Amino acid sequence: MTAPVLQVRGVSRSYGAIRAVDDVSFEVLPGEIFGVIGPNGSGKTTLFNSVLGQIRPDTGRIELKGEDITRLDPVALNRRGVGRTFQTLQVFGRMTVRDNLLVAAQEHHGSLWSRMAAPADSGLGGKADALLAQFRLGHVAHRKAGELSYGQQKLVDIAMAFMSDPDLVLLDEPCAGVNPSLVGGIGTLLRELNRSRRSSFVVIEHNMDFVMDLCHRILVMVEGRVLALGTPAEIRANTQVLDAYLGH
Repeated sequence: MTAPVLQVRGVSRSYGAIRAVDDVSFEVLPGEIFGVIGPNGSGKTTLFNSVLGQIRPDTGRIELKGEDITRLDPVALNRRGVGRTFQTLQVFGRMTVRDNLLVAAQEHHGSLWSRMAAPADSGLGGKADALLAQFRLGHVAHRKAGELSYGQQKLVDIAMAFMSDPDLVLLDEPCAGVNPSLVGGIGTLLRELNRSRRSSFVVIEHNMDFVMDLCHRILVMVEGRVLALGTPAEIRANTQVLDAYLGH
């Protein structure tokens, strides 16, 4: 059996009397696109931030390719091959699109001394240009990121996460605020990246059609607990999910 890229075992996190995440377990396999859905307040963000090292769970264990990462911070996780995007844009609006990608990668590549001795682009220009082409952003590479449409900035934000060649990418609502006409393009791009790079993705997203179309398996959370875990077809047919989340 293929070893998981990410394994979450019995993770719980409380805030006072509120059990935000309650004994959650799942695994993400190599090359898998894994979705996490649930209504507001279901614990998705707390779970995400626990995996990313932004908060520490009260109990449980998180492993990356068999290594315990439960107490590692986001910088250490990035150096071990974990990328992420945020629900809100994290681009540098006054910098060019290309420079945004270069900055995103520089902390991951080499020591301070090696970066000082490297070319102005830290030797990452070719990688940035290739990603810009894949993201259909080559024609705006030298424009300031803040001048782009929101949808284009969202693509820049996602591209930045891939500059470190991650094994695992966590995407926090990649379609949030994006024009509906562009949502399908983001899904197509993520599928292309999944096939070409064999990265594993964990996606939080409220757009149900997007998740059902994109993900191989989906975890449904309600009130901090796992309500269901399965393929899109299994989730669509699950009466508990229909009652508790989809409101049918």
